[in-house]
Order: sequence, then structure tokens, then C-alpha cells
Amino acid sequence: MRKLLRNIWLIVLIVTFAPGCKKYLDVAPDNIGTIDYAFRMRTEAEKYLFTLYNNLPSLSEFWGNPGLLTGDEFAGPYPNGIGLDVRLYRIARGEQNIVSPIANYWDGANEGKPYFRAIRECGIFLENIDRVPDISAVEKRRWIAEAKTLKAYYHFFLLRMYGPIPVIRENLPVSATIEEVRVQREPVDSVTNYIVQLIDESAQDLPVEIVNEASELGRLTRVIALSIKAQTLILNASPLFNGNNDYSNFKNTEGVNLFNAAHDAAKWELAATACKEAIDLAESVGAALYYFEPLSGESLTDSTRVTMNIRGALSFKWNEEIIWGATNSKTEGIQAFAQARLISGDPSKAPNPPTTNEAIRSLLAVPLHIADIFYSDKGVPIEEDRSYDYANRYTRLRTAEFKERYYLKEGYTTAQINFDREPRFYADLAFDGGIWFGQGLYDDDKTWHMEAKAGQLGARLGSSNYTVTGYLPKKLVNYRNDFGSNSTGYNTLYYPWPVIRLAELYLWYAEALNEMNGPSEEVYQYIDRVRARAGLKGVVESWSLHSRNPNKPTTKEGLRSIIHQEAMIETMFEGKRFWDLKRWKRAAEFLNKPIQGWDLEQETAPNYYRVRQIFSPVFTSKDYLWPISEDAIVRNPNLVQNPGW
Repeated sequence: MRKLLRNIWLIVLIVTFAPGCKKYLDVAPDNIGTIDYAFRMRTEAEKYLFTLYNNLPSLSEFWGNPGLLTGDEFAGPYPNGIGLDVRLYRIARGEQNIVSPIANYWDGANEGKPYFRAIRECGIFLENIDRVPDISAVEKRRWIAEAKTLKAYYHFFLLRMYGPIPVIRENLPVSATIEEVRVQREPVDSVTNYIVQLIDESAQDLPVEIVNEASELGRLTRVIALSIKAQTLILNASPLFNGNNDYSNFKNTEGVNLFNAAHDAAKWELAATACKEAIDLAESVGAALYYFEPLSGESLTDSTRVTMNIRGALSFKWNEEIIWGATNSKTEGIQAFAQARLISGDPSKAPNPPTTNEAIRSLLAVPLHIADIFYSDKGVPIEEDRSYDYANRYTRLRTAEFKERYYLKEGYTTAQINFDREPRFYADLAFDGGIWFGQGLYDDDKTWHMEAKAGQLGARLGSSNYTVTGYLPKKLVNYRNDFGSNSTGYNTLYYPWPVIRLAELYLWYAEALNEMNGPSEEVYQYIDRVRARAGLKGVVESWSLHSRNPNKPTTKEGLRSIIHQEAMIETMFEGKRFWDLKRWKRAAEFLNKPIQGWDLEQETAPNYYRVRQIFSPVFTSKDYLWPISEDAIVRNPNLVQNPGW
């Protein structure tokens, strides 16, 4: 059966990519025999349904998540062909192009997937599901709802990347003319409305929660569908799509404006309503912010427990905060890239990994300006904190004291930037002198720490396995991973990549409320829920007591800045910051910052803690929207190119 299905899909792929007039959106005539077979019985139709899921992006893979390497969260050795030398990493270096676009989700080449083909496959399923004779009415409604929601998500994915796209309401018939195939790009509002329509039509037929977890975790639920709707409306309400004068003259070949240059405040109201609907339903079925509970034999202080709240929210499998976990993204590879080589606090229980253990890749480096984004221990930005030595954060060296031992190795000298920071800083980042809980050591008094200067265990290993900045994203690593019992291996506990977490819904809702009516107790409430889980006081209290700008949370503009920074910190290293910076129209502010790190070749602290520039990324106004390949535009002259390309 599998061989037959592979042959069937081979025929479909050959037809889809064959040259000819139907190639404009990878739309090709159906193979009638194939479709007849695929929907002859329930078991075959179910396999077709699962192929619709197979088109979802592999978000934990560097080549499958445009938000991971395209932005500014990570840097790596380049270009040595050692894992991070993928085409997505080249976008940040200004190498995107129209001849062979990188991460081409329009045509499906160069680390992309052909998402118009994915949409067409959803259409084929919807057109033929009524032909299946041995399926119950209830199950058929659920499958139809899943196909519609996936079709909505694929439209959303393309909308976020390309802006105005053709809306594929129905698949074109075999008899379609050349002109019918030459579809037009539609305004972003029309695309948004269609996505919302699909979800409104389907949400009630999706299960509220997964009952058969053993076989169905990862399949769509009503909560997931409503969260996709909320995310779509948040995108449509944001400055990139809402009142963006930069695109006031951007029209399709029929002269239709593809962006509305006038700001529409009502879009934020729609987004807020959708967010609240998703939150209420999620909480009604048990969704909650994740709080770490130690296992038997684990001894943690409150300080470490807070950091584990943050790490576990991402890496604890199927925890209560995960709204949508991607089962096709199982995170084995990315964890090895994020894992540091560590010094053991109890060699009798967890010996140091061999210095030659190349399974611990340690090359997913975090730039210095990302470390800057996290708050001080007072819960405000370090540049605003009245007591924080911001000007000397890179140059001032300090030695960690006993009171700091749960975040920093006591007696170890490191830079000011690593001191007096919020718990999310220590949860998310590994660095020279930083403590690392887990990986075989589960007692706060006997933990690992990292030593990253030249000649130390966590320093450069060979030509490729090292952090080019001195920082690694500890947040991505499951704390129960094993170094291979002092061998040359690295054993990981995978977790489904969190496509959407409850914390994001809270921050989207706070953002929408603030954009509607400015600061309010309800806005503060939802921000403060996220902050409290991270061990921080509320926004108003923190700013009034510790910030140089104590009134910042009381204005719409000030609170907007706070919400943006909360979102950047909370979802750091999840591939979401890149898209947020774009929808806020703040990408040029951040994505042109030099990628900097420490002087890794130095053995002493005074020499190691010197800022070294690694490369200068490039982001221009045209980069807000992905380019369409020139080949696609030649095939379909009705597809106008995105501005600047």
C-alpha cells in the first residue's frame, strides 16, 4: 500500500511540476485514477488527510523555520558547511534575490515548501471527501474542519511572508483557460477575511481538546483554530499591514490597491475579540502558564525553579501551556546545537563530557545585543534601570559572590552584563561563568557551569563546534538530556516545537487592548501574568520604583514599547521575534545591528571580555516582504512583484 501511495504521489508531483500553461501556481490537472483510489475508502482518505499535515513547516529545523536564522537571534561559523551554513542564514547577510529566492514557499525551492500546492491538496480533499462511503458524519465533519483550518494556516503562512497573495477559494478545473490560471494577487484584507472565514466555518466541528492523546496529539483542535484566527487578525491590525503608507501605490495589474494606507482602528478590536475568545476556550479546557514541578530526587531553590518555569514552558513535552505543538518538529538536532560543554559540580555523579565530544555541537550562538534585551533583576530594561551600570556592562568585570551562586559560579569572574539580570536571562542563556541546572545534576548545590575562554572546556572545539559570540540558547535544551554517560554521544529527549503558547495569546491580547484604548487594568493584568511566571513584579510597580521613565506604562506609546519587549523576551529563540519585528515595522531598527560577541581566542577575563564584531547584517525596506521568483512572474504576468524587488 505504501509503495502504491508513493507511486500515486510521484504521478501528482510529475504532473504538478511539468512545464506548461498550468504551472503558474503549481496548479495541475487532477490524475483522475489517483483521486478515485485515494477516496475509495476511509483508510485511504485518512492517509490523504495526513498528507495535508505533512506540509506543515518543520519549525525546529534550521532549514524549515524562516524565523530562526533569518533574523538576529542566532549567529554561527560561516561559511564552513557545518550545519548553520544554510541558505536561510544568508538572508541576514543581504543575499536574498529574485532569481532563486531563499526559502521559496511560493514555488517550493531552496529550503521552502510549495504552499500553493499544499493549499491545492487541501482543496482536493474538500472536493472529494463526500465520496468516501464508510465514514461517519461526525468524523467527516471533523476531517473537513481540519482540512479547512490547514488551508487557512497555509494562506496565513504565505500572507505573513509575501503580503498580498492570490486567494485559492476553489481549485481550478482541468478545463481552466490560461487566463483563469493567471490569478491575481488580492489585498491583504481580502486574504485575511478568507482565512477568518475558513476558521469560522470549521472551528465548531473541531474537538475542543484531544481525547486520544496516544494517537492524535498534534492534530488540530478548536483552540488551535481560534488561536490561528487571533494571530491572523493581530497581523492584519499591525503597522506592516494596517495604515502602511510605504505600500500606498502597491497595486495588482487590475489597479486594485493591495494595502489600505489608512489606519483602521477597528482591526485591533477584531483582533482583541479573537484573542479573548481563544484564551477563554483554552483556559476552559485546562490551559495554563507552565510552572515547573521537580521530579523525585531533584532539589531546587526558588531561584532555580523560576528559571525552570521558563525552560519547561518550551521544552517540557505537551505541557499545559502548549496550544499547538508541531509533531513533525522533534528538536533533536537543535538541542545539540544549543548544548554547551560544561564543567561538573559533582564529577562522581556526572563527569565532565570528553573535550572531544563533537556530538555536543555548541554552535548556535546568541549575539550580544540579544543578551541586552532581557530586563534587569528589577524587571525593567537595563538601559532604564536607575541602579544598573549600563554604560559599563561590557567592560566592567565582577566576581560572583555566594548570594549569586544559583545563577553564576561563585568566585568566577565575568562581565557586568551577566550580573543582576531577570530570571529569563539565566533561563535562556548559557555563558562563561553561568550556572546550568540539569543534564544529570539535579541539586542546586552541585550544578554544572560553563567556562568558555580559550583553553577551557566550553571553548572552541575544532573548526566548527563553538559559539562565535560566547553565548548559547540554554532555553532550547531539555534539562533531562544526557551527555551519553561520559561517552562521545548526546542523548536528547525531544519535544514538539511550540507553534503557539498560551503566553503568546496573553501578550497578543494585551497588545490589542492597548492599541484600542491605551493602558488599562486589564492590559496590565495579562502582561503581569507572564511577568509573574518569570519571577517579576507587575509593570506599573516595576517602572514606578526602578525606571528612569516611571510613567512609561501609563501611555499607549510607552506601554506599546513594554509589550513589544515582553514579547521579544518571552518568545526568544522560538523563531517568532523575526515576524514580530516585521509586523511592528521595527525590523530595520534591530536587524541592521552588528552581530557581536566576545574575543574567544583569549585566555584571561580582561582580554576575553572585549567586544568583537562578527558581521554586519543587512535589512532594507524591501525585506519586509519576501520576493516572488522572477520565473513565477514570467509564467504569470498577473503576479506583480513585491516593492523593491
